[in-house]
Amino acid sequence: MPLKDLPLDARPREKLLARGPGALSDAELLAILLRTGIAGKGVLQMADELLQLKNHSTPRNTDRGQGGFGGIAGLLSATADDLKRVKGLGPAKRAEIVAVLELARRAMAQRLQEREVFADPQAVKHYLQLHLAAKGHEVFAVLFLDTQNKLLAMEELFRGTLTQTSVYPREVVIRALHHSAAAVVLAHNHPSGTVQPSRADEALTQTLKAALALVDVRVLDHIIVGPGQALSMAEAGLL
Repeated sequence: MPLKDLPLDARPREKLLARGPGALSDAELLAILLRTGIAGKGVLQMADELLQLKNHSTPRNTDRGQGGFGGIAGLLSATADDLKRVKGLGPAKRAEIVAVLELARRAMAQRLQEREVFADPQAVKHYLQLHLAAKGHEVFAVLFLDTQNKLLAMEELFRGTLTQTSVYPREVVIRALHHSAAAVVLAHNHPSGTVQPSRADEALTQTLKAALALVDVRVLDHIIVGPGQALSMAEAGLL
């Protein structure tokens, strides 16, 4: 049904202004960004199809305007090139969606730069989920922290296949020294969806702890990220 045919209080924009963003579904919020649909498909239907869950986090069948981004997190983690393949998403709509993701990343980064990271451990997990959760390949990242455990920088240092990433301790040490970091939080994603650390994850953590200890840099945590969830190895007693 076209938006103009909906009751005024059921239209996403008016509903948001009257009741707040929490009252809207993911599809309704996305519809506000998209603004208009395409011939034969209203904006709410288009938004809903984009959010349909699939087994992959990268777009699939998008040239026919079908779903495949894996929900709102997958859509917002899509690149401008991914979005270019979706029928009905012109340059303006693609730019707005990508801009929303970047604003969210910068807002979370600013929060972590202004306060001690572990004053809000959930914020760290959310920040890493926004960066890593929807990627279709493994990525190993490091949060570099100052002496007050405030964020100096985040870097994605290594990327690999769905099952294995090659991580070089020497490169992690070099980047820690570059940032004059006093501590780090290690992070990587599991595209398979499970966040349970493997024995290889545990062994890598210990190897990096030993290498960074030689230059007086502490490993505070290793966080494993999956779609919709994250596990702290420190909280799980595995560090």
